[in-house]
Amino acid sequence: MPGRERSISDEGVVLRHSNWGEADRLLWIYTLSSGKMRAVAKGARKIRSRKAGHLEPFTRVRLLMAKTRDLPIITQAESIDGYWNLREDLLRVGYASYIVELLDRFTYDQDENRQLYRLLVETLDRLNTNVEPILAVRFYEIRLLDLLGYRPQLFHCARCKEEIQAQNQFFSNNLGGVLCPDCGLQTVDAVPVSMAALKYLRHFQRSSFEKAAIAHLTQEINNEIERLIQNYMTYNLERGLNTPTFLRLVRK
Repeated sequence: MPGRERSISDEGVVLRHSNWGEADRLLWIYTLSSGKMRAVAKGARKIRSRKAGHLEPFTRVRLLMAKTRDLPIITQAESIDGYWNLREDLLRVGYASYIVELLDRFTYDQDENRQLYRLLVETLDRLNTNVEPILAVRFYEIRLLDLLGYRPQLFHCARCKEEIQAQNQFFSNNLGGVLCPDCGLQTVDAVPVSMAALKYLRHFQRSSFEKAAIAHLTQEINNEIERLIQNYMTYNLERGLNTPTFLRLVRK
């Protein structure tokens, strides 16, 4: 039809890709204006392809795409940021893969969320610098849950609603938050959570990253928070994640 827009101009971060046909690639991209979308890069697997280097996972890229009856076709791709520093560190690559997998698993195609896009880009920026990666990832997890509507209750018991006191508590995935000791003992899926871990989780939930980054996480507390948050993520996704296993192997 005359006047119909035939092209799409946007920017996004490549989440992942797979082979498509003999020489093409199918890409999953989280974009600024359209949320997550799929697009085809024609000839991207050919040795001389000019687009291939701009379309690797967790690359921020400026795109021009042609609309078709099926999937959009990428006609131009220009890197905004390749995050080259983090790619030289296998642990940071693992963390980047983890944050990308979380976003990919929790979101649907064509569901615009500019706050999620900014959170993704800001976290990749942090992983690309000398910021402590664990703090960047813990902050990302808490903010991601907020933006997706899965904000855990950390200040009042998720069952009796009483204010949480300064003592070790419990956490329930099913009820979506912390439980006081009395309620925790009566809840089937409740697991213990230390007051120290809860303190850091609260700090991440109510602070800017600049303030959250002041925190000094011991390995023991970080391991406890990591287990709790990843179990909560898995519960809400109703399936497991792939990258935590890779991260554990790298850290060993």
